[in-house]
Amino acid sequence: MNGDANFPVSNAPRVWIVSSADTPVGISLLRKVLDHGDFLVAGIDQAAFENGSYKSKGFKEVLTEIAEHPSRKDWRTRMKVVALDLRSQAQCQAAVASAIHTFGKLDILFCCTSQAVIGAVEELGSQTPLVREQFETNFFGPMNMIKAVIPEMRSKTHGHIIVLTGITGHLGTPGLSIYCSSQWALEGFCDSLAYEIAPFNIKLTIVQASIEIGILTNKITTAPPMSEYSPEAGHTAPLFRNILDGLLNRLPAIRAEYPPAEDIQSPSSETERASGPFLLNRDESVTLFPPLSCAHTEKLVAETVHAVTAIGGHENPPARHIVGIEGVASVKEKLKTVSEELEEFVDASVSADCGRTGDKRARRASLVSEADSRGGLRLNGADEHANHVYNAAMVLQSL
Repeated sequence: MNGDANFPVSNAPRVWIVSSADTPVGISLLRKVLDHGDFLVAGIDQAAFENGSYKSKGFKEVLTEIAEHPSRKDWRTRMKVVALDLRSQAQCQAAVASAIHTFGKLDILFCCTSQAVIGAVEELGSQTPLVREQFETNFFGPMNMIKAVIPEMRSKTHGHIIVLTGITGHLGTPGLSIYCSSQWALEGFCDSLAYEIAPFNIKLTIVQASIEIGILTNKITTAPPMSEYSPEAGHTAPLFRNILDGLLNRLPAIRAEYPPAEDIQSPSSETERASGPFLLNRDESVTLFPPLSCAHTEKLVAETVHAVTAIGGHENPPARHIVGIEGVASVKEKLKTVSEELEEFVDASVSADCGRTGDKRARRASLVSEADSRGGLRLNGADEHANHVYNAAMVLQSL
């Protein structure tokens, strides 16, 4: 195996399943995994591949590279490409079977399938199919894939499930309500599942990447905008539709396809943002893959892929890993706000009378104090779960 120090030490090559190996994150990870000497089952969107979709362009380039470059010859024997639509339980199970049949085992699942529906809640009010598709892809799809690998990992008492989400699993974002809710649902599922599979020595890690990873490297679909939510109407919330539109306006591929009506003599980021074409604010539903350059894409995903290779197969991986200093700062600020609000209303939290006679105030103050002292310890995994159950039991006893 390659001596890449970024990968955890292993006595033998590992076998990975990557749920969306035809996305920028999947392609970059694929290259590093194969270069390291591991084996990989690459799940792809078969329809996009056969139709020549923009989405499949990067993956087809990888296949061409493998076929034509002598240095990549051994990659052919260590990669298996499978059609994988996570919304199909049968295809998820077939991918697992393919890994076992081809490589004899399965060590790591990296689930990175996602898409983004953009629009305010009210704008999505009549777009029920879009909302359902968001959850089918971002929640039920990963759930199907995770459920498919558990029996094999459980039987071997070994395995690591890595799920790529984003800081949108921690932070609400105006204009991304449905996208954020699908991420929160997936993280709640994973947090609960982690306790259930821990006795089988199956690890589960949530990797929270920056918001750009989830949005700019996958399909995005917008609901038609409502004028009431426009800045012109006095709406002041920083809607993600407008932020993303300004970014897309600057992309060379977008500007080449939709040239500005007037020549810009001295282009700058602000003039480019303001010059259109404002694709996401058109009075229609728009679907596209952001056309980033290869160099821009590789730079964008580098931190996330580095984190995944450093964590994948680790003996003691984190339950949750936040990628990038901006993400860490944002989550810290959110946790600070939650803590401050908790302290501000702690008296209301502990003083509720559930109908039992006696001095509740002293009893509940004692419970809170004890919970605080236990919470000061470093807790994770089963210890954190035990602490949560302990506190719940103590509260129940006090009723």
